[in-house]
Amino acid sequence: MKTKALVTALALTVAGLAMAQTATPNLDKREANQQQRIDQGVASGQLNAKETNRLQKREAKLAADEAAAKADGTVTRAERRKLQREANRDSRAIRKQKHDAQTAAPVGK
Repeated sequence: MKTKALVTALALTVAGLAMAQTATPNLDKREANQQQRIDQGVASGQLNAKETNRLQKREAKLAADEAAAKADGTVTRAERRKLQREANRDSRAIRKQKHDAQTAAPVGK
């Protein structure tokens, strides 16, 4: 009976470790935060349609790169670094576009 419980516990531990290697919770939080920043920029008029489309494409590429990194079941340290660098670049692009002179055309005028 103890052997069966030990084997079950070991299997759960191994499964947990495998999931931990493919999980990217920090990146997931960043992606959600950056999407919220884009949405806020659209709502406030800081981002026009062209800027928004460009930023959305960058975010989609980051998500695709994350999926590619997870595809083999393990996200390596180098893959995590690459994804973080890409997220950093996207974050800077969002800030740059939100604070430039271009704005969305006023609605209804």
